[in-house]
Amino acid sequence: MTEFTSEIKQLPHSGTTVYEVLSDLSNLEKLKEQLPDSKIQAVTFERDYCTFNISAVGNVRVTIVEREPGKTIKFTADQSPIEFYLWIQLKEVDSQSTRIKLTLKAELNPVLKPMVSGMLQTGLDQIADVLAAIPYETLGKKH
Repeated sequence: MTEFTSEIKQLPHSGTTVYEVLSDLSNLEKLKEQLPDSKIQAVTFERDYCTFNISAVGNVRVTIVEREPGKTIKFTADQSPIEFYLWIQLKEVDSQSTRIKLTLKAELNPVLKPMVSGMLQTGLDQIADVLAAIPYETLGKKH
């Protein structure tokens, strides 16, 4: 497996708030309209999984397989052209600050590895940027 890691991002939110939002993917439903239509389509969010279609890749379904409150959320690809695992790691600095880092492990064919590694790293960094910009206090409140 090839491993990719994102930059560590600083979020101005408590670790509890960030964890509560990200550990229930249905909380992200409100963010669908912010996704780039040209690349990501047919997005659905449920509590334990999300599905989407990426142009040039196809349909992907990512499922939460493990939750460690306040620390880690682990995902696997149920449906994807490549086998991969994703970890979101959280480290609360204080009640108003949390660090987040993403790790992606992917089973890459040696022929494809040089062609897709850059795209996977860029995609992982973009996901980290999106997660850093989420209005967690708004999404975490159930109305």
